[in-house]
Amino acid sequence: MIVSRRQFQQMAFAAAGAALLDRGALALTPAKPGTFRFAVITDTHIIDDFYRGPEGSPEDTETIFKANAHLLQTRETVNAITPAVEQVFHAGDFFHNYPSADYDFYFKNKTRIDIAYEMVQGFKAPVHIGFGNHDYDEHQTPGVSREMSNRLFETKLKTKPYYAVDYKGFRFLQLNNFLGETWDPKTPVKMRQMGSLGEEQLNWAEAQLAERKPTVILIHYPLWLQQPTEVKDYGLHPMLRKYSDNIQMVIAGHWHKWVDFSRTYGPRHIVSAATRYDPNAFMVFDADPKAGTIEWIDMARTQWSTHYSKPYKL
Repeated sequence: MIVSRRQFQQMAFAAAGAALLDRGALALTPAKPGTFRFAVITDTHIIDDFYRGPEGSPEDTETIFKANAHLLQTRETVNAITPAVEQVFHAGDFFHNYPSADYDFYFKNKTRIDIAYEMVQGFKAPVHIGFGNHDYDEHQTPGVSREMSNRLFETKLKTKPYYAVDYKGFRFLQLNNFLGETWDPKTPVKMRQMGSLGEEQLNWAEAQLAERKPTVILIHYPLWLQQPTEVKDYGLHPMLRKYSDNIQMVIAGHWHKWVDFSRTYGPRHIVSAATRYDPNAFMVFDADPKAGTIEWIDMARTQWSTHYSKPYKL
């Protein structure tokens, strides 16, 4: 399926003009004194003029051509929230695969990486990007290694493979479940359905959590798809239980639908729906530095086990 620039723009503009009020907007209570507000988005799947498609299903093909416009709509809503959102976190699949395995191609052409980055620069708050499986695309575009993806992310998106953000007493960990053995180039492709961090990242994450700051964890694969342990009995699942008193929430993407695992893994674990499918699919939190807790203030918008959320009433 080849789409011209004109067709691509027409699809984007049509999606951008779509009404967002068909499921009924939800009003929110004002922020409590002394708190700050942050938002979470995921699975934006930005494309460019080099994208050809189709995807694996009619629904996926339809939504991929709305993805860019949906992110702009999400950005418009988040930017208008009052009190203002101070930080935005992205849980992966920032853009959708790679158009070329040639590293220099990305500096000779404007690609989905540049488009995605320009879009998030339009948020009033800083956006902290995480890695998804479509940001590591070796099995779709042979020759795009993990090292190449990491290099492009650092050069073009100013983003390291995993990192921490400390803000007003809270710590936000952007974990990367594509650096362990399940995503090693020598591992069969079917193993990539499971995520793993690798011992180096596990050690880093443990050191971050051991400081006992109130922490929010962002990771792309739901914990259901994470390798529980990687070095004997050492791994992400037991680590989450060990530090469940200071981990406020673990937020993932990938499934494109809302799923609540409650405290199955220790801390509360939520899988977020994707802006690719619905521009209303984002999360807004109030964080209380004094209490060291967060409150998901727009949870009632969520339509569980679907792609969708009620619109955020400004």
